[in-house]
Amino acid sequence: MTFSLVARDPKTGAFGMVVTSSSPAVAARCIHLRSEVGGVASQNVTDPGLGARILDELARGADAVEALARVTGAAANIDFRQLSVVDAAGNTASFSGAGTLGTHRTVEQDGAVAAGNLLSDPRVPQAIMDAYQNSTAEAFERRLLDGLAAGQAAGGEEGPVHSAGLMVKDRHSWAPTDLRVDWDDEDPIAALALLWDRWAPEKEAYRTRAIEPATAPTYGVPGDQ
Repeated sequence: MTFSLVARDPKTGAFGMVVTSSSPAVAARCIHLRSEVGGVASQNVTDPGLGARILDELARGADAVEALARVTGAAANIDFRQLSVVDAAGNTASFSGAGTLGTHRTVEQDGAVAAGNLLSDPRVPQAIMDAYQNSTAEAFERRLLDGLAAGQAAGGEEGPVHSAGLMVKDRHSWAPTDLRVDWDDEDPIAALALLWDRWAPEKEAYRTRAIEPATAPTYGVPGDQ
C-alpha cells in the first residue's frame, strides 16, 4: 500500500520525506515534519494523528527511540500502524505493528528510515536507502526522489501506485518544498520528479518573497514589474 523515506539532511539539518501509495493523496496523511525537531512517517492503515504526537515527544526532549516507544505504548489500534522516526540528532526508530499489511520491512541508516508494506519484494526498502545514501545530487529533494525511484525500480508495491508526495522543512516553520501528486493513473513518482524540476529554480525566490519581500526583484506574477 505504501513505501517511503524520511531523513535528516546531514548537510543542512533539514528534514525531508518522500512517499508513494496505491491510495489517493498519500502525502496528506503520511508526512509529518517539524523544523529543528524531527520527521515522522505514519503509514499502513494510517492514523495521521500519530505523527504530531511523536513530534511533540521529540520537542519535549525525547530521542527517536523514546518518542516512538511512548506513543506506541499508549496509542489505540497500534497493531495497524507502521511508523518511522528521525530526530534532530539524526537518531532513528521504526515500528511495524502485527497488522502491517503483506510483505513489509523498515531499514534504518545514517539519519534515515525507509519503510514499506504490501511490497512486491522485501528488498525494496534497502534499495530506497542505498539510492538515497549514494545519490550525488546537490539538492536534498533530489536525493530523496532518487531513493523513491529506486524503490519503484526494485519492485515497489504489489500493485500500481497512484499518488506521491515530497516535503522538506528546514529553518522555517513552513515547508519551502511541499509537492504532491494526489492521483495519477500512469506514474505518480515520475510526475512528482517533474514537479520538483519545475519547482527547484523557483524555490529560493519564493523563500525571499516570504522573508524579505522588499528585496525580491519580482513577485513572479503576470503584470508584476
